Amino acid sequence: MSLIQALILAIVEGLTEFLPVSSTGHMIIASSVLGIASNPFTKMFTIAIQFGAILSVVVLYWKRFFQSTTFYFKLLVAFLPAMVLGLLLNDFIDQLLERIEIVAAMLIIGGLIFLFI
Repeated sequence: MSLIQALILAIVEGLTEFLPVSSTGHMIIASSVLGIASNPFTKMFTIAIQFGAILSVVVLYWKRFFQSTTFYFKLLVAFLPAMVLGLLLNDFIDQLLERIEIVAAMLIIGGLIFLFI
């Protein structure tokens, strides 16, 4: 991955993180369009720049994290099903995320769902 490719991926992440779209899906498609190989370094890079975006959300909403303890209970309840499914279906999910046409189709379907909701 070149420096220009890394910058483009970082821009895609920054533009899509705060929108109700999948920033991960957009980075997967951008990586494919740019011809970036899916190797351990690329995967670690995408995790690192997503961590930066998540950290910016924590900084932005810092005071809201300490307003009530019910927030943490709600966060745990929302997280548990995703964790269980992620652990059970990890290999299957990884295979799907390697297929660009699946990622693109899910972005389109998700967008249509948002339009009708």
